[in-house]
Amino acid sequence: MNLIEKILANHAKQAVVKPGEIIDVEMDVRAARDFGGANVVKNLRDNHLSVEDPSRTFFTFDCNPTGSDQKYAVNQHICRMYAREQGIRIYDINNGIGTHTLIHEGLAYSGSTAVTTDSHANILGAVGAFGQGMGDKDIAAAWAKGRVWFKVPESVKIHLKGKRPEGLTAKDIVLNLLHEFGANKLLGYAVEIVGEEVEKFTLDERITISSMATEMGCIIILFTPNEAIMQYSSQRAGRALPLIKADEDATYKAVYEIDFTGFTTRVSRPGKPHDTVETQGLDEKRIKIDSLNMTGDFSATLRKLISLLIRIRIFLVRRFQN
Repeated sequence: MNLIEKILANHAKQAVVKPGEIIDVEMDVRAARDFGGANVVKNLRDNHLSVEDPSRTFFTFDCNPTGSDQKYAVNQHICRMYAREQGIRIYDINNGIGTHTLIHEGLAYSGSTAVTTDSHANILGAVGAFGQGMGDKDIAAAWAKGRVWFKVPESVKIHLKGKRPEGLTAKDIVLNLLHEFGANKLLGYAVEIVGEEVEKFTLDERITISSMATEMGCIIILFTPNEAIMQYSSQRAGRALPLIKADEDATYKAVYEIDFTGFTTRVSRPGKPHDTVETQGLDEKRIKIDSLNMTGDFSATLRKLISLLIRIRIFLVRRFQN
């Protein structure tokens, strides 16, 4: 089996799984952010559901760290009260991005599974874990059952051949892949990236690349952890962790051999992440930048509008407080 099949089979208690099969997968981590978390709580309460395992269930507050927005503050309050009732841990506003927290806290690691309300939960492929973002009803079901059904996806392998060009960043690498595959060619696939140079990628580089799986249309971009990352994950988890990797005879829908030496530094143009251009030569071009004239009548009107909005906000706050 390839990597995604092996992870899903292990968590479905099956010896083998194949693309197209629909299976119930146990989730090692079931999380919700402050955005969507309140709706998860509502779904649980409305359907009289309990939390299957509070020790595997978490809130992560990272969408609006200050809670200054009234709606977010209410959402966080709902989550805090529910967490207190159920004994659920909150990774609070000072803890950073939720998906990074799962890696840093040793909750996501090689071969593990996680679901959360974050649409970029597939970032966990950076450590060889299966992570998926889901809607609040699905997350509520995961909290109540501990398992979620998935359709086993087809997998493709990307083999980066040759030496990494000097000065090429991880963002450059994923933008080159976006330029090569666009937003649709890998739609619905689990992608494994391998290669001699890939083995040397650091954790932060893998996170950068995996974090853009959504922009590429992939279900997930998976890396097999190297020794340094396995040591890090084991240290964070507080126990020795086994390395889960694809079998030597694993099959893939397609295998792409790509010359790594041909990668260049790139940037995305506004609007579409896959609409990339090489940075070389851009400094030689004249790029027109439209700007607003912030003088005269326009500037005065803008200041009046901002002042009016502030007064309206103060009025509403006082009204609700009373």
